[in-house]
Amino acid sequence: MDALIIIIVAIVSIFVGGFITNTFLRKGIEKKSENILKQAKEKAEVIKKDKILQAKEKFLQLKAEHEKVIHEKNNTIQRNENKLKQKEASLSRKMEEFQRKQNEINTIKENLTSQLEIINKKQIDLSKAYKQKVEALENISGLSANEAKIQLIETLKEEAKSESLTYIKDIVEEAKYTANRDAKKIVIETIQRTAAEHSVENTVSVFNIDNDEIKGRIIGREGRNIRALESLTGVEIVIDDSPDAIILSGFDPVRREIARLSLHKLVADGRIHPARIEEVVTKTKKQIEQEIIEIGKRTTIDLGIHGMHHELIRLIGKMKYRSSYGQNLLQHSIEVAKLCSTMAAELGLNIKKSKRAGLLHDIGKVPDNEEELPHATLGMKLAEKFKEKPEICNAIGAHHDEVEMESLIAPIVQICDAISGARPGARREVVESYIQRLNKLEELALTYPGVVKTYAIQAGRELRVIVGADKVNDTEANTISYDLSRKIQNEMTYPGQIKITVIRETRSINYAK
Repeated sequence: MDALIIIIVAIVSIFVGGFITNTFLRKGIEKKSENILKQAKEKAEVIKKDKILQAKEKFLQLKAEHEKVIHEKNNTIQRNENKLKQKEASLSRKMEEFQRKQNEINTIKENLTSQLEIINKKQIDLSKAYKQKVEALENISGLSANEAKIQLIETLKEEAKSESLTYIKDIVEEAKYTANRDAKKIVIETIQRTAAEHSVENTVSVFNIDNDEIKGRIIGREGRNIRALESLTGVEIVIDDSPDAIILSGFDPVRREIARLSLHKLVADGRIHPARIEEVVTKTKKQIEQEIIEIGKRTTIDLGIHGMHHELIRLIGKMKYRSSYGQNLLQHSIEVAKLCSTMAAELGLNIKKSKRAGLLHDIGKVPDNEEELPHATLGMKLAEKFKEKPEICNAIGAHHDEVEMESLIAPIVQICDAISGARPGARREVVESYIQRLNKLEELALTYPGVVKTYAIQAGRELRVIVGADKVNDTEANTISYDLSRKIQNEMTYPGQIKITVIRETRSINYAK
């Protein structure tokens, strides 16, 4: 019971203590809240005043800036108005000046109009006077104005034609003299600086022997040895009554050389029979092939030509065993190469390219496979195949006018080829072709009207044309000479150059009785 009372008293004490504590705490909190609220109001008032003050300052600043902008715009407007006033004043002055000049132009125009009327009147009077003069001249001469004009034009045309032909003749003669002088100088210096020996080759080789006993051994039993040698070399071996000599006949110099060397080895060895002949001929062919390559290399080294394809070098060596019109092809090509280098040096052109083109210009005459093409075209294709430069290929193909010349090297090669072939003793032409060329020269000249006789002289290097004095005048004779030279140049092929001389003479014949 006492415990319950104690518990109740304790509970009541707790409630009373909590109530008292709550009352005091609420009063303290309310007081503190009032203080905080008061401070907040004071701070808010301060902030409000600051913001109002800042707003006023910003307003004043914006107002000042706005007034400044307005002031600048007013100044700009004032300046533009001043400029506009100045332009209006300038335009007014220009308008006054324009009006003044317009008045002056009108005055000048009136003066010109009056002067033009005077000129027209004078021109009418002059036309009338000219017409009267023409009528008077027509009455005196018996010709109309058009007829007289036509006669005058025809006379002037004839005089102009005659004078122009004479003028052209003088120019051509002067050009020929200058060109011939310079060309002769270059050609003569080139020829003088290039020394070359010439030997005419043929289609047979002679093999000398010590005695006639060797002939029998070469023939062999029932002709076995000679048949084997002929079948292996492709050369005809002629053994006749000629003392100490055997003739090897064939158009291919390489085959003849193989046969000659093989015979020399067989005779020196003493063993001559078909098996030995085959062995010797096989070895000799290899030896000749190697010698051809060595000849090509030596030739290019002697001429200072480098970087050439080995197949072209072999073809150059092969030229030693070829001939053209009896002239050794390798010697001819070497001579043309030297001539080209000398002439290129005189003309200030590329010496190495000219020399290279000169050496290769006849390479189409010694191909391994014979094709149905001109040798110049075939040589050009071979050079292109083995990567020679375009100007060299063109010079090879153009040296007989098979293709059009595209560089200055091409005419040099053509000229030097003609120089080499035209030297005395260098080549041997067939008599029939020579006679045909001379006949064609004379026949070409006879086609011209007024030509009486023609003579081809100096081995075809000069053509003399005799014309009738009553049919051809001096001017027409000069025209015939010029036209004939062009026609021969375009229609014929010949070494060197041909001189055309037209002769016109007048003979007065009387008899004393």
